[in-house]
Amino acid sequence: MADEPAPISYEDLAAIEDDFSEIDTEMMRKQYDASTATYARRAEAVTKIENFWSLVLEQAPPEIDQYIHSHDSKLISEHLTGVEVTRFELDEKGPAGDPRSLRIRLEFSPNEVFSDRVLEKTFWYRRASDDWTGLISEPVKIHWKKGKDLSEGLTDGAIALFEARNKGGSMSRKGIPEYYAMEDKVEHWNGANTSFFTWFGFVSGRRYVSAKESETATAAYQQRRVARRRGEKVDVPVYAENQVSDEEAEDDSAVEVHDAGEELAVAFAEDLWPDAIKLFTQAQEMGDMSDPEFEEDDPDDDVDGNDEPVDIRSLVQGTGKGKSRDGNGPPAKRAKR
Repeated sequence: MADEPAPISYEDLAAIEDDFSEIDTEMMRKQYDASTATYARRAEAVTKIENFWSLVLEQAPPEIDQYIHSHDSKLISEHLTGVEVTRFELDEKGPAGDPRSLRIRLEFSPNEVFSDRVLEKTFWYRRASDDWTGLISEPVKIHWKKGKDLSEGLTDGAIALFEARNKGGSMSRKGIPEYYAMEDKVEHWNGANTSFFTWFGFVSGRRYVSAKESETATAAYQQRRVARRRGEKVDVPVYAENQVSDEEAEDDSAVEVHDAGEELAVAFAEDLWPDAIKLFTQAQEMGDMSDPEFEEDDPDDDVDGNDEPVDIRSLVQGTGKGKSRDGNGPPAKRAKR
């Protein structure tokens, strides 16, 4: 009688999954290195194309587009002058850097909304002590001009909370008035009903993970990988409430200003950034199709024009007007193309 094959264990499957993850990461690292020179050529070329990035954002994928409101559209169309996405850890640390960490830089001409010429947000890929992994960030200060805060105070509130926690030496919520003030504000306002720029206040979809915690958790994860390769049984970290610190146990979703902050960052890096020329071309084609000879009157159109989508291309060319913001309560989302 032939010997029966040995059963496949959870450790065997987990080891294979670990290998797939490492392969994906290594491919990302190699692709970044291979494409750096080409991105530099593109950057030089698009500086000669007026309003290039404004038109790219007009054709942004749904993961980004859904968070760009009408008042954002006008600001972006008239004042966005540059976009850059880097996997900065590879630039700074070489092969030791994690290619999943991102830095997204937006450049603007002078405008009436904020005084910043550059808004730059950094996302670190980190591992928590319970093996959660994802992107975390720190809130970015936007210097809003008087009465022009499109985030309804969320970006300033996120910074106040982050600074209060750092001052106290812990990310715990206990005894921090800024936490409860932010919790009340987030009940009514968030990244979905305020502004695209609220995204700059994003910290984490779960909780902040420090570099030290991530380093320790990553070392433990690598030890488990080695053990799995040897066929040893490995327990995934599962901690009881009394085994972790208050900081590690907390979930900050109640004070997170942008629930989709990580997804938005990934969409910039994996969709908008590499496909910028394609999106620009689509915007040009859409503009050609909107010329008078291609247009026909539709008797069913809404005559009051309240739901008319914002045409960024016409704003860029100075031939149209954006929708004004309704000051009574949360702004309506931009009508989809």
